Amino acid sequence: MKYIGKEMSRVDGFDKVTGRAKYSAEFQVKNVAYGFIVQSEIAKGTIKSIDTVRTKNAAGVIKIFTHLNSLKVEDRKGGMFRALQTAEIKFSDQPIALIVAETFEQARYAASLVKAEYVKEDPTTKLEKAKDEEARRVNRNGRKPRGTPQTALDASDAKIEAKYTIPIEHHSPMELPSTTAFWEGNKLMMFDKSQGVYGVRRHLASSFGIPAKDISVVSIFVGGAFGSNLRPHQYPFLTAMAARDLNRPVKTTLTRRQMFTGIGYRPYTWQKVKVGASKDGELKSIIHESASNTSSFENFSEGSSDFGRQLYNCPNFDSPYNIVKTDLPTPTWMRAPGKVSGAFALESAIDELAYKLKIDPLEMRRINYAEKDPESGKPFSSKELMKCFDAGAKKFGWAKRKFEPRSMRDGDLLVGWGVAIGTWGAWQAPAGATITLNIDGTATVGSATADIGPGTYTTMTIIAAEYLGLSPGKIRFELGNTKLPQAPSQGGSVTTASVGSAVYGAALDIKAKLAELINKDTGGSIDGALKLRNANPEDLELIDGMLRLKKSPSIAVSMKEILKKSGKNEISVTHQAKPSPIRRDYTTLAHGAQFVEVKVDASLGKVKVTRVVEATACGRIINPKTSHSQEMGGIIWGIGMALTEGTQIDHRYGRMMTTNLADYHVPAHADIHSIETDFVEEIDTVVNPLGVKGMGELCLVGIPAAIANAIFHATGKRVRDLPITPDKLI
Repeated sequence: MKYIGKEMSRVDGFDKVTGRAKYSAEFQVKNVAYGFIVQSEIAKGTIKSIDTVRTKNAAGVIKIFTHLNSLKVEDRKGGMFRALQTAEIKFSDQPIALIVAETFEQARYAASLVKAEYVKEDPTTKLEKAKDEEARRVNRNGRKPRGTPQTALDASDAKIEAKYTIPIEHHSPMELPSTTAFWEGNKLMMFDKSQGVYGVRRHLASSFGIPAKDISVVSIFVGGAFGSNLRPHQYPFLTAMAARDLNRPVKTTLTRRQMFTGIGYRPYTWQKVKVGASKDGELKSIIHESASNTSSFENFSEGSSDFGRQLYNCPNFDSPYNIVKTDLPTPTWMRAPGKVSGAFALESAIDELAYKLKIDPLEMRRINYAEKDPESGKPFSSKELMKCFDAGAKKFGWAKRKFEPRSMRDGDLLVGWGVAIGTWGAWQAPAGATITLNIDGTATVGSATADIGPGTYTTMTIIAAEYLGLSPGKIRFELGNTKLPQAPSQGGSVTTASVGSAVYGAALDIKAKLAELINKDTGGSIDGALKLRNANPEDLELIDGMLRLKKSPSIAVSMKEILKKSGKNEISVTHQAKPSPIRRDYTTLAHGAQFVEVKVDASLGKVKVTRVVEATACGRIINPKTSHSQEMGGIIWGIGMALTEGTQIDHRYGRMMTTNLADYHVPAHADIHSIETDFVEEIDTVVNPLGVKGMGELCLVGIPAAIANAIFHATGKRVRDLPITPDKLI
């Protein structure tokens, strides 16, 4: 490979560091007005009255939208929340009005003048209380028990039973959510922060009852999202509604505080794990029960209890899962949804059981290694987790670890070493991509995917360059526009596998078109084409601007020459890539092993994650530079999840309290020490033509558990409630 597998800096890096990159709020539209959302002060009840007299008289105010004059939407499919439809209040900070003014500052000030009176009801927001009410529980257990879990548990030589909780967590990306909408007749144009422009378009088409083709959505740069913009929220519809009503462009940008209640969050998760094993460490039974909160009006689930069903060679497994209706906004997907929550509980329990059996925690995982999928019996398309154990343990120095808790020190600090496993599905979704090859030797590649930070612009440029036979500098990749071929939203770590396969397929189609042009050149005007005529496209390759025979590289024709002599300035193709049917015969997963060192000040309860080594097996690596960056980002996220992050709720009022970056604690640079990431590449011809697997979620999955396990090794205290703050260790 000439470009794939080689380190390459981000092609969009210059635009980002110089400010040329345009984010959703930065598109300039003439005569734009500004919207600002007013939020409810109660969590449950009804608006009795809403006083907007002072607001109407405030400087710059153009119009006030409430449930009394808002466009009503008949399509309520799926129970998705739509703002300003009725007087009913379903959660605290629910939008109750949109103020539109000449400037953002005027709209924000005017919003503060709105006064609402409510008929209040007592909210229920505490999951432990709500889950005991049958009417609030929704069974989401989609899998039957494997074997006889309870019987096998009762017969096990060693057992562990423990409960775990994970608080509500927030995405907290740097870029604030923003949308700008304007209408040209019956056609809508929108600049929106989004992980999937086609999803926004479908939402707006349904809202306004207009054809999707009459809506254009653009989102070419996203300053972090992590799942928070996988689905449309309240503000795009409200903004487009106001723009149509006023016949004027409108821009709405949420504040940091509004972002905490306006774009979803990781749900609160309660888990109970029972694990049984034989004396030699073989797992006999796992019963992993889980419950997470959803809203009162929408059933959001993420399936945290099935994390281990395809991981360990355990013959008996049950994973009951319920979602619980609460008077909170609907949660959403947040990096490694379900899996990281489930891994924290199960990987902590496996660690605890290993100590009970006096077996090294890494050895415990080796003993229960699954050579084939224990759930379906299918072979894995590829699985190099054992090599991850070997590589990670060697780099970390695991062999030097003392088994007993509190047995390792660095001066006055307690030292702990922990390990965990991460796994994630190696999925592929249907995706389209277009390539236009120009006579000047450049190419434009496009797909309506997104780039929320992992480096999609760069990855797709590399893939296109590799298979078009052009240097990356001659490739221009475009994304984030509904005018481009449809692609899945950027989430679930499917982008490279899906869109990358479409780009790969489009490049092959370009090669076939060039071969077709040669075959049509019966007059011999294309120099050197005679020896290539009637060759199968599979026997040809594009290298260094040439179309040539693979077995005889000297037999080649310039791509420029082919276009020129064929009288074409360009050729263009659009390719739709779909998962191969062969995938059905295999289980496709990516795996990783996480090794963590912590140092704990026993008198203060302060924890430092001083060293992390992560060994990951996720197929072929397209760009090691951005891939290592992805891994590091996931590890840092895991440090925050384990030690600092948690949204506090005042359950008396059903209100989220820590809705800012002063009170919601994310890791800072000073919290991060040594991080090493290592890739164990896999040759996988099943998952997709490129052999790639997603890594954006995988790198996070086992980290919180590994940190919790390391803290136990350091202190002898098993903490089962995240985050692990000093008060839980003193």
